[in-house]
Amino acid sequence: MGLTLLGLFLEFLTKSKFPQPFLRPPKLDSAVTEAGKLEPMARKDRPAKKQTAASRKLNGGEKPLRGAERSAYFARREAAKVLRTVLEGDARRRAVGSIKSLVYSPSIRNKRATFALVCETLKLIKDVLRATNVLNSKWKRQEELLCIIAYDILFGKESLATGDAEKLLLSRKDKLRSALVHLLEKKRVKHIKELMPQCKISDMPKPRYVRVNTLKMDVESAILELTKQYAVDKDDMVPGLLKLPPSTDLHKHPLVINGSIFMQGRASSMVAAALEPKPGWWVSLLSTEELIPSDVLDACSAPGNKTVHLAAIMKGKGKIIACELDKQRVKRLEATVRLAGATNVKVKHEDFLKLNPEEPCCSKIRAILLDPSCSGSGTAIDRLDHLLPSYAAVLDDTGNSDRLMKLAAFQKKALEHAFSFPAAERIVYSTCSIHQIENEDVVKSVLPLAASHGFQLAPVHPQWPRRGLPVLDGSQHLLRTDLVEDGEGFFIALFVRKADKRPQEYAESETCEGYRSKRFLRKKTEFVNYFFNNRFRMLLYPPFRLKKQR
Repeated sequence: MGLTLLGLFLEFLTKSKFPQPFLRPPKLDSAVTEAGKLEPMARKDRPAKKQTAASRKLNGGEKPLRGAERSAYFARREAAKVLRTVLEGDARRRAVGSIKSLVYSPSIRNKRATFALVCETLKLIKDVLRATNVLNSKWKRQEELLCIIAYDILFGKESLATGDAEKLLLSRKDKLRSALVHLLEKKRVKHIKELMPQCKISDMPKPRYVRVNTLKMDVESAILELTKQYAVDKDDMVPGLLKLPPSTDLHKHPLVINGSIFMQGRASSMVAAALEPKPGWWVSLLSTEELIPSDVLDACSAPGNKTVHLAAIMKGKGKIIACELDKQRVKRLEATVRLAGATNVKVKHEDFLKLNPEEPCCSKIRAILLDPSCSGSGTAIDRLDHLLPSYAAVLDDTGNSDRLMKLAAFQKKALEHAFSFPAAERIVYSTCSIHQIENEDVVKSVLPLAASHGFQLAPVHPQWPRRGLPVLDGSQHLLRTDLVEDGEGFFIALFVRKADKRPQEYAESETCEGYRSKRFLRKKTEFVNYFFNNRFRMLLYPPFRLKKQR
């Protein structure tokens, strides 16, 4: 009976001529014929997709953007955001990241187009745009976007898919071209390429280096995975560093995305390795024989590649304090730490120079990595810093610009502050600069203060052939990498505190295992000495009547 009623109800629905809410509607790409069958519709007869509010807004209310037009539109906006971040950081001398690292961040979708737009715009367009007086009060806040669009228009990449900014500059295309011609005449050049910053650095291809994040993957597994696509060699200097062919693009590789490997240069990887922090470092207080864990401090840590390298060297044990002053760079640092899975890193949004060495959180710091702000002249080409407005200030080979003098003064002050931490035993000072004023001169200026605290220069990677400039005693202990031969210009100095110059309270500093082994041997020696000194007394009197002599 129930089945009969259900059948009659379904037959009633199918024969009725009012809307049928209980039945599935036909597909959009088909139509119902007179016979009741579904047949495909012609493309021109299909109903148009509903235009979204975003599409109407970005296209001035016209038909929606499609394919390459939409991609170009969003590439301009993404490039404008990167350009704003780069220029603001350059003006404050506190870059959030290099041009490459900002473009290849996960938030940028069209990376290649964005990268090209940012580089070409930095080279030339800003001067042309300013000459046209377009940057009035209405558009001043979108200066970077206008620069990007002007580049597209001037060099034949304009598109009919436009927003308000594109329409503004298209209406002034002739003025832009006239400004470009005038700029060429003013500079007395015949071609645009002659306006580009000239770099005195070899264009020899250099290998791509990647560092295996041993917090997530062992080295052999990483080699096995990478050799499926590339030729891979182990580096003979830094454990866990791998060498790949030049121009190898790994930005979209799964191991990079999940933080199993980090794209890090060879010279940059030498810095954390020079500090040599040990997993499970401990400090014993002689006054109480209390065993307390010691810390490692990364004083100027953003963007965090060296910080997470320290965490990997320490095998995720102990504690690393990562200090960074700039708010935007702190966010970048925290993202790097999360990506690496470095749970033993504590990020502090604080000025290293304002840390009080006597505070409990700082009194246990045993090793300090100091990689302060510098001119970046040793990585200018790799980071594309030669495109920035501030690069002209450091083109002088003598390194005597006002900016370099200010940087050197800050670097000296930071290094002097590092010597004041009472439990510190090892301090690494490094820069990515080729200038003597930031390297050997800074080290030379702090040597008397370092000696007063018991520190002396120690060899850094003794097997490395290139050492410091011979302008101070102990220059053979300093390390330099050559910008042409090695592809990066880095400087590393290692200060080690003499054992007899350590504060008495922190005189015994070992790993946890080493300290316990040493303490066991000391107690064993004390017992043996006590036994032989009292052997006759132990034979004459019962053991329970003996009193321990101290």
